[in-house]
Amino acid sequence: MINRALAIVVVNYGSHELLETNFGSIALDELGARLVVVDNYTSAEELSLVRALCSRRGWSLIHGPNVGFGAGINRGVQHARELGCDTVIAINPDARASSAALGALAQAARDDALALVGPVVTGEDGGHWFAGGRVVVAEGRTTTKPGTDSAGSDGWLTGACLAFRLDLWNLLGGFDERFFLYWEDVDLSWRWRNAGGHLVVRNDIRIIHSVGGTQAAEGRAKSVGYYYFNCRNRMLFAAAHLSRRDAIRWLILTPDYARRVLLRGGRRQFLRKPWRPLWASFAGSATGIRAAFSRPQSRSSPRREVTP
Repeated sequence: MINRALAIVVVNYGSHELLETNFGSIALDELGARLVVVDNYTSAEELSLVRALCSRRGWSLIHGPNVGFGAGINRGVQHARELGCDTVIAINPDARASSAALGALAQAARDDALALVGPVVTGEDGGHWFAGGRVVVAEGRTTTKPGTDSAGSDGWLTGACLAFRLDLWNLLGGFDERFFLYWEDVDLSWRWRNAGGHLVVRNDIRIIHSVGGTQAAEGRAKSVGYYYFNCRNRMLFAAAHLSRRDAIRWLILTPDYARRVLLRGGRRQFLRKPWRPLWASFAGSATGIRAAFSRPQSRSSPRREVTP
């Protein structure tokens, strides 16, 4: 009998075709892995298609209402734990990885219980997408520009693909479900390091990310949710991890950050329905600011050491 101690957890949101394309050829038996699909409900038709796909492939399926990305991963990891898995790879449905890359990520996590491990992520054209990230506290934003190192005290790893043992994950409780979508990976990275872990980007392991593969939008334009949650969650992160002085600086820099986020969707979006992205970024910023300053600040807990 194959010892399936590894779980590959994927959150589906109306993207069953991507699941088939990106994970149908993964050699699960060779990896000793189970694939766990968490369906965040979009429609009865999509659920039916995902259920049929999982049944045909022998994948595990968890389904329910749309609880967001972080909560979806948490539910998948909980199921993996119940199945007896001790190592997890959380990966986006629009990410494509070879069996060899997944096996190498799993081994890196198994070899170091305190490591949160990520690969280098490229676009479909092989160009840079993620090889390290930092929170630029003084400027109220993050950066993933080439040459950025995730290993420092201000580093973070993208949630597009993460490998980890369950020791430290269990202690932290996984992703903070308040974030729903976006910035939850930045938050987890900071809590992970603060609890005694460290972040590792494996430059020798590469996966491909189909940028926008799960975004229901035209061209470069992003969804309303993209603008809303990016702007809101930035301030939730500031309240959780930064000094009050820095959080106030982030508040002051909010208009500039909102502008940067809006421009990710290109200028042509403003020729169609300009009020939609503008309102989403404004509402997200306002909600985040209100949440950040309406209660006492809850910065990261002091560093705790965890024995591997």
